[in-house]
Amino acid sequence: MNPRVLAIPGSLIRQVAARKRPDSVDLGLGEPTLLPSSAHFEYAMRHALVRGVKYAPNAGIPELRDAIARHYGYAGMNVRDNVCITAGSQEAMYVTLMTLLDPERDELLVVEPAFPSYVKMAALDGVACRSVTMSPGDGFAFDAERILAGVGDATRAIVICSPCNPTARVLARDQAERLVLGLERRRGAPVWLIHDEIYRELTFVDDAAYLAQRYPYTVVTNSVSKSNALTGLRLGWILGPQTFVEQAIKAHAWVTSCTDTFAQHVALHVFSTPGGLREHAGWYAQQRADVVAALDECGLPYAPVEGSFYACVRLPEGTKSLDASNDLIERHDVVAIPGMAFGGALEGWLRLSWVAPFDRVREGVKRISQYANALS
Repeated sequence: MNPRVLAIPGSLIRQVAARKRPDSVDLGLGEPTLLPSSAHFEYAMRHALVRGVKYAPNAGIPELRDAIARHYGYAGMNVRDNVCITAGSQEAMYVTLMTLLDPERDELLVVEPAFPSYVKMAALDGVACRSVTMSPGDGFAFDAERILAGVGDATRAIVICSPCNPTARVLARDQAERLVLGLERRRGAPVWLIHDEIYRELTFVDDAAYLAQRYPYTVVTNSVSKSNALTGLRLGWILGPQTFVEQAIKAHAWVTSCTDTFAQHVALHVFSTPGGLREHAGWYAQQRADVVAALDECGLPYAPVEGSFYACVRLPEGTKSLDASNDLIERHDVVAIPGMAFGGALEGWLRLSWVAPFDRVREGVKRISQYANALS
């Protein structure tokens, strides 16, 4: 068997989440509990009943590619040729790394704490990967100087998730500008920025940067999974410069031929509906306010919750996050993800997903606080 595959461990996040019991307070997976709008499915079904569910073009149906490009309107990336429709943002990221990076020459820099798939995808393709960690001292805020200091001679791409899974931090405009200026001053081949925007619609601060607005060597990955509670639909996209997307379409075509046609029409209706991508944003904004109030009330230390639907809470000094996660499941019936799953910088922390009804989230936070107080 492929030694690269053998060397890559399975998902710790999924292993922990699988241990929940029927009555557990589930603060584990990033799985929306809201239901998607039925209108999106009704539109796709009407189309399917008349025209069937045939192969789509490799790059995706033209109408959806047009709609995505127009919606974001990034300069130089605002027509269909800048878009490739993928089977979720996971495939979008994998195809981006596969297309952009040469395993014989290039290196990927991952800004951590980060979702673990970036490092594992790179390893699967034999791409060298390093990480640069944001400081727990300032709540893992994105720091341009730290990121630039992590760039090496072989670095050809930097992956940043903002709003961030797991930390819930957002890349501020001034930090984005410093990062771009630093990259522009470098000699030699450009360093690409890969911006994972999957939580873009769940941004709770005004000072959010979108790298493709400023830096031409940017590739954006995204999906309707989190914005519209459509995680199982597996509908995402790559948005980038045309010369890059042309090559990414080839890689995507060999990985999965084309994305599910029915799913593409569901997404087309989302983009065609005024405010469709933000149909759940108000609920999340209120939920975030309630969660922050609950964290403040119980006294758990946490990183600022600026976006996404996560909160990272700090455990008492010296507590291992996996031990804490196991104890919480076994003794307190709460599922929380150990910070170590997202890189060494988040050891000693837990990631909480607050998508459940608020009374359940509040109960989970209360139990974690009681556990932490007992440790202290």
